[in-house]
Order: sequence, then C-alpha cells, then structure tokens
Amino acid sequence: MSPEVYAAFNRICREEAIDGPVLEVGAWPGPDSLLNLPALATIHGKTGINQDAFPDGGGIDMIVGNANRMDMFGDHSFGCVLCNATLEHDARFWETVAEIRRVTKPGGVIVIGVPGYRGMGPLRLAPPRSLVGRLIGLLATVTKHDALVAGTSTLGVHNFPGDYYRFSEQAVRDVFLEGLVEKQVRWVMTPPRVIGWARKPS
Repeated sequence: MSPEVYAAFNRICREEAIDGPVLEVGAWPGPDSLLNLPALATIHGKTGINQDAFPDGGGIDMIVGNANRMDMFGDHSFGCVLCNATLEHDARFWETVAEIRRVTKPGGVIVIGVPGYRGMGPLRLAPPRSLVGRLIGLLATVTKHDALVAGTSTLGVHNFPGDYYRFSEQAVRDVFLEGLVEKQVRWVMTPPRVIGWARKPS
C-alpha cells in the first residue's frame, strides 16, 4: 500500500473518531494492514477477512472467507469497516458492498478506497505547470491524439488474481455509499485513487 493512501485512511479514521470493533475487508496482516493504523491503536476487536489463508495474522484475527457472503458475521457487528484496493479485484463487488453495509453498526463508519479515474484531457495526466504537463499539453495541441485529448490517467492492470474495474467519484458516492449519511470523498495520488467514507444511519 502506498504511504499516501495509508496516511489518508489514518487521517479519515482519526477525524471520524472510530469506535470498534473494526473489520478490514481484503486484509493483509503486517504493518501495512489498515487495522494497524495509528488512529486505531486503542481499538479492541480487530478482524481481517481475505480469501487467502495466512499462517500468522501478526496479532490480527484473520478470517478466511469470501467477502461476497460474510455469514460468519452477524448484522451490525462492527463500528467501522475498512476496505482498500480490493473491490477492483472482486468480480461481484456489489455483493461485498452490500455485506459491508449489513455488518456495520448503525452510526458506524465505512471507508472504501479504490483505483479511480477523473476528468479527461492533458490537464488530468500531469500538473499543468510541470514540465511533463506542459509537454503533454503541447503534444495534445499539435497531434490532437485521442489518448491525450480525451484520455485520462488510471492505475494499470494488476491481476490479483483478476483485475476487473476502475471507479469514478460518482460510483463511490452513489453506489458504494448508497443509503449512508455524511458522505465524503477524497482523491489521492496520480494515477488517482479515490477514497469514500460515510456513516450508516442510526
């Protein structure tokens, strides 16, 4: 996980004053796990779910399972559910999103990060005042090439084991966070990653 994304999740969890227990969907044990965020240091009850088995969860309760169907957790089990860089690899991500909503307590926080895309044209490929941005702008003007004029930057394919989707801010806000309140969205890095978070109504 990139340090920028990790820091963004930490800021969000600190600002939202997370109450436990906490579930990470698509969790990997170790220092990069979202369950090890400094903002969650005092939270008791941290669980990660992943389809792969890990011999050592590094102090995290790791569950092997498919997040499309998290029957091992009852309704309203978690005060916070975190998910990053997972839904693009989930062929049926809408089922996972529904399960995330189901297992979150009323008033609980859901934070989801995915690779995204935004806007089109040379201004979205690099900062316009940077050398690269100026060169791309010049090339777009001279060549009128579709990739430069109407394209956008997005994270390349990274099969793990599959890689199916990229998401817009609208998808994060209107699909992932549907039915939730206090919705917010933050963009991080280039190519863009989009992080959305909201609360389940009380």
